Amino acid sequence: MSQTIKYLLPEDRIPRHWYNIQADLPRPAPPVLHPGTLQPIGPADLAPLFPMALIMQEVSTEREIEIPEPVREIYRVWRPSPLIRARRLEQVLGTPAKIFYKYEGVSPAGSHKPNTAIAQAFYNKEEGIKRLSTETGAGQWGSSLAFAGALFGLDVTVFQVRVSYDQKPYRRALMETYGARCLPSPSPETAYGRSVLETHPDHPGSLGIAISEAVEIAATRDDTKYALGSVLNHVLLHQSIIGIEAMEQMEMAGTWPDVVIGCTGGGSNFAGLAFPFIGHGLRGGPKPRMLAVEPSACPSLTRGKYAYDFGDTGHLTPLTKMHTLGSTFTPPGFHAGGLRYHGMAPLVSHLAELGLIDAVAYEQSECFAAGVLFARAEGIIPAPEANHAVKAAVEEALRCKREGKAETILFNLSGHGHFDMQAYADYSAGKLLDLQYDEKELAMALSGLPSVPAPG
Repeated sequence: MSQTIKYLLPEDRIPRHWYNIQADLPRPAPPVLHPGTLQPIGPADLAPLFPMALIMQEVSTEREIEIPEPVREIYRVWRPSPLIRARRLEQVLGTPAKIFYKYEGVSPAGSHKPNTAIAQAFYNKEEGIKRLSTETGAGQWGSSLAFAGALFGLDVTVFQVRVSYDQKPYRRALMETYGARCLPSPSPETAYGRSVLETHPDHPGSLGIAISEAVEIAATRDDTKYALGSVLNHVLLHQSIIGIEAMEQMEMAGTWPDVVIGCTGGGSNFAGLAFPFIGHGLRGGPKPRMLAVEPSACPSLTRGKYAYDFGDTGHLTPLTKMHTLGSTFTPPGFHAGGLRYHGMAPLVSHLAELGLIDAVAYEQSECFAAGVLFARAEGIIPAPEANHAVKAAVEEALRCKREGKAETILFNLSGHGHFDMQAYADYSAGKLLDLQYDEKELAMALSGLPSVPAPG
């Protein structure tokens, strides 16, 4: 009988360094610009928002950055996370492919997000910061930072996108259990939130709006810094522990991936798994195909424009060059709230421009169908975001079946769906709709991109 096989590393094999792909890029990523001067920003420009240790990681080109021992000690609670061969799923699909998944849902918060939340909380505590403000979509990042704040004695305020705040009450309860304060965004707590509510009292919210509120709080309080769960270089750096572990586990399994897959909203879990493999290939190793999977209702990589844009709707952040749908774009309220962001991580976008990764977009209902198929075969109910990676892995396995190829597929199961069961109930009842974004709104958002002169 088919069985699931886990490849487990011993606790003492937790990586001692994060991997920084900026050391191996064939061409450096475009600089981050000051929105007023349009000149590259320096560390001082970011100091109101982040501790200096994270700022230096953001701009670092060192290949390896040491993981502080207090961070590794907390990582030991759930790391190394398991690499699992999905033999039952292979059998159900009748594919000659080998399917592996790196399961990040074993963390206390249920996703990959604590990998960076713990690190960010540590560096803020070291600098004497008392409070953190942040945004969250589905709530996985907010609950992870709340968890980290509890461990380091930091007060955490979370602005949660209003549609997710209403859809996912147990995520909110988890944040509050860890001690965080969770507010629906847009909120009356900030000047920007109030300005949105004045013109759109029933606004469903967006990650761009929630970021503006969190940044405003941090920028106006000396004891508060801002923490971000995706997009920025230092966040992707911290997530590289996923891929570093996976590379050693694939060697234990006696194989190497032909395809590496991750869902993409801001890009952190995809980068966490894929970047160490990409870097290994850039240094002369094998080069698997890299597949980023996004929702059709918020397709920044497949429909967005590669351009400089703000990371938030209120235009409080610096300008980064990324694949963007426009900072004012509000995606529809589909259940994968962690993927409802207008822009893609600059480093992920840069790799797409270099031709080092591919991207594909799927509808919500087909991703849930894949998630249900996976749950019935493997026993794990994926988060709505992770269902996108599951869908792509299933499609790749079926392609191998059609072509008679015994390829090895590796994907990141970035979190469990235990707090998303209403979405599964809606799917089972036939109530889960494939929501479409407004083409006119997209065109308007893209027409409002900042004007940045070409270099030189």
